[in-house]
Amino acid sequence: MTVRRFEVDGVVQGVGFRPFVYRTAAALGLDGWVANVDGHVEGEVAGPSRAIDEFAARLRADAPALARVRRVRLVHTALGAGRGPGFRVRPSVAGAAGPRPREVPPDTAICDACLRELRDPRDRRHRYPFINCTDCGPRATIIESLPYDRAQTTMRRFPLCAACAAEYADPRDRRFHAEPVACPDCGPTAAWEALRGEAALRAAVEALGEGRIVAVKGLGGYQLVCDATDARTVAELRRRKHRPAKPFAVMVPDVPAAARLARIGAAELAALTSPERPVVLLARQRWRGVPPLAPGVHPGLRRVGLFLPTTGLHHLLLDALARPLVVTSGNPVGGPIAVDDTDARRTLDGVADGFLTHDRPIRSRYDDSVVQFAGRTRVTVRRARGLAPAPLPMAVGQPVAGAGAQLKHTFTLAAHGSAHLGPHTGDLADVATYEAFLASYEHLEHLTGIAPSVLAHDLHPGYLSTQWAKAQPLPRTGVQHHHAHVAACAAEHGVRGPFLGVAYDGLGLGDDGTLWGGEILLATLSGYRRVGRFSTAPLPGGEAAVRHPSRTALGHLLGSEELGSARPHPRLVRAYTERLDGGEATAVRGMVARRVNCPRASSAGRLFDTAAALLGLADRVSYEGEAAVLLEAAAGEEHAVPLAHRVVRAGGLWVYDSTPTVADLLRRRLDGEPPALLAAAFHTTLAIATADLVARAVAEGAPRTVCLGGGCFVNRRLLTEVRRRLHAEGLRVLVGGRVPVGDGGISYGQAAVAAARLAGEG
Repeated sequence: MTVRRFEVDGVVQGVGFRPFVYRTAAALGLDGWVANVDGHVEGEVAGPSRAIDEFAARLRADAPALARVRRVRLVHTALGAGRGPGFRVRPSVAGAAGPRPREVPPDTAICDACLRELRDPRDRRHRYPFINCTDCGPRATIIESLPYDRAQTTMRRFPLCAACAAEYADPRDRRFHAEPVACPDCGPTAAWEALRGEAALRAAVEALGEGRIVAVKGLGGYQLVCDATDARTVAELRRRKHRPAKPFAVMVPDVPAAARLARIGAAELAALTSPERPVVLLARQRWRGVPPLAPGVHPGLRRVGLFLPTTGLHHLLLDALARPLVVTSGNPVGGPIAVDDTDARRTLDGVADGFLTHDRPIRSRYDDSVVQFAGRTRVTVRRARGLAPAPLPMAVGQPVAGAGAQLKHTFTLAAHGSAHLGPHTGDLADVATYEAFLASYEHLEHLTGIAPSVLAHDLHPGYLSTQWAKAQPLPRTGVQHHHAHVAACAAEHGVRGPFLGVAYDGLGLGDDGTLWGGEILLATLSGYRRVGRFSTAPLPGGEAAVRHPSRTALGHLLGSEELGSARPHPRLVRAYTERLDGGEATAVRGMVARRVNCPRASSAGRLFDTAAALLGLADRVSYEGEAAVLLEAAAGEEHAVPLAHRVVRAGGLWVYDSTPTVADLLRRRLDGEPPALLAAAFHTTLAIATADLVARAVAEGAPRTVCLGGGCFVNRRLLTEVRRRLHAEGLRVLVGGRVPVGDGGISYGQAAVAAARLAGEG
């Protein structure tokens, strides 16, 4: 007989790992015990050496689907397990994390077994909205502390009934040690005003069927729900939420329903049906006659965000209504998603016609995750419910943190080879969102046990995340915005040596105090050198130009003489300004001429805005990136002759001069070329210019590994064309897959840079 102590690190709490260990040991005839210890699993086994070796192998190879085993360690011991027969699950033990990271399990969507029970009239959980087991249900949104036990979650206020307690204690049961286990007799209850349970569900279904807007309390916060086929209701939701154009996500009951609305490839199908259940951006199906979705769901776009139900509650609503539903964040414009019941009724009053709520508190807010695919390459747009805060790989020793940027804000805590990218907060634009960030950071720091020794932040002094970082009593390191973008890509893919970074986004502060956004960087994780960029153009009105692409377009037409290119012919400029508000055009002319409140920027994102404005697609926008989204939609799958462009040497850098591109775009439009062809030509031109910039850097000795980063690479057409052209040059091209490619990945990149600097990497 041999006795060994074992320790398992990874995502091993909240995923049915202890029941799995129990069954594995019992099947092999081993004695001993298993327990949650802090954020890990530990135990002892006693038996023949060969059986123990098989036990260790199965811990790695046969772990539950939701588990992520990072390390299994066995050591000989003479204590404990060998003194008594049988195997048991011991009570959990709290303790200090020490050098081992705690890993928090994300929420997962309802599993097939629970869904069958939900729909089975003979099952005692028939039509129970909060059904779950060890394979599914709430995790990160209800955990208050680790180790993961019911008493340390918001489920502690729901004592188990006799039937649930028996399941919880039975090793043969699917709900053995399932911490959120509940049933209609002992668990949370749905509510609609004074109605409870089935009556509340019927009231919500009736309201939705009558074309009303309902606030539904989901896993990670409130959601605003309405009939996605009802044009009047969708328009009313837009009006009430002050969201005139940004597309809504649509929830459908199953894959066949999704396939009626969109084209679904194999990779997209896998994401759509995964336990994470993200919103997946899909190519819209062509239809004739009455559209299956109200036009206001995704106005002017060729892609639609679809996702499948995440909870029993969502399934029950969709089963009853038999139509797709708009399911969007339950928040006022610019604010965080509501999680507190009282706060939800206050902030969503006047938006929702009714509230379908329940009495299980939400400890942490998690909005819905969003992903899309370029071919088989997954691009994460938003990392939240189902994905965060599951650990990501990072070469990090001493604990560090990244404070994030301003838009699409996240933060990152990293230590011991793993990084925990916090949930999407939103734009740090007001007190409520800022306070949501602080609460989320404090809670994840508590759960992971990571106390950073260095805090990394953006260079922009106006970002609330930067101001917060500078107020902390910790050593700090500033990280340039675009370096963080490409470092995030490199760190995710394990790139340790030098690489070439291509960072395209809206705006970020450069280390020279000017605004950047179209950058080619020769980089390592710890530092970089700028080797290429886009030409600059003025932004009339500064921040106002971001909301008014017509101003950005005028800036390019009137003030892009930086590299000596001839400005567009006055006839072309006049033809464009004639369709604008005369007073605004005159004011902008004056600002550019006098160089008043016209900061110059080398921004790829603002160049997209310019092209969209010149083609009449967007003079004003209501959300960040709207003009670029409309430009990509207009391009469709068209192919066109590229626009004029040139790459020149200036100030020791290779510079893409966009002035000929802008002039040619406007000329060809006035000559009658269709906007769709010109939108396609614009994308192709940027891909050609990018390949040209990269090729020149490589010819001068830059590495052949290229990391793409920045929000512009959410654009599938740009990403696909850039990768194709760089691959044709024999280059290795990487793009973020699990880390958001836009500003949601900035904090991960900042943490990677801080870790590299601490390690003294060159």
